[in-house]
Amino acid sequence: MSGRFALFRWTPAFAAQPGFPADQQPHWNFAPGSQVLLLRSEHEQPALVRARWGLTPPWLKDLSKTPAHARAETLAEQPMFRDAFRLRRGLIPANGFYEWRGAARKRPYWLSSEEPLLYFAAVWEAYPVEGQVYLSTAMITQAAASLRRPLILDAHDRQRWLAADTPLEELQALLVGRAQPLRERVLSNLVNDPKLDGPECLTPA
Repeated sequence: MSGRFALFRWTPAFAAQPGFPADQQPHWNFAPGSQVLLLRSEHEQPALVRARWGLTPPWLKDLSKTPAHARAETLAEQPMFRDAFRLRRGLIPANGFYEWRGAARKRPYWLSSEEPLLYFAAVWEAYPVEGQVYLSTAMITQAAASLRRPLILDAHDRQRWLAADTPLEELQALLVGRAQPLRERVLSNLVNDPKLDGPECLTPA
């Protein structure tokens, strides 16, 4: 499961998008519960916002049960996600993500692309807390052999995913899209510590 990812490098064009936080810092080790960047459509234009990684519908009372991931195969049917899938879709930008493999002793791997940024398909919800409204998000995953990986969308599919008028059948087709080619390398165990958030997370094995 893609339970960690990183966003530590971005282009000037990315930083020039509406909503990019002036105080945005690089992060090498986002984990569920973190505040992450979310790209969504606002007034038919893409804009960045911060959102808690862990979907929190307004009706959810137990905030310890906020899912960080949503399966592409069941997204349209599950009560937790189906309304957000129809109405509140977004993208989580990242430079790459971590994956742990192995049976007896799992080793961390770093997966990235030749592109400077990857965009993970996501859904989002707004939730009120003490008079304030916050945003939350869940990353959509698809099967990858015995693992699950983020659903990564290319530039054309990203536009269709964010557009409010994309027909439901087209959205469902995006959920079963072909996996993107990725580069990978095995890492040391430093990244196993969820509190570590620096370039040493990418130390090779």
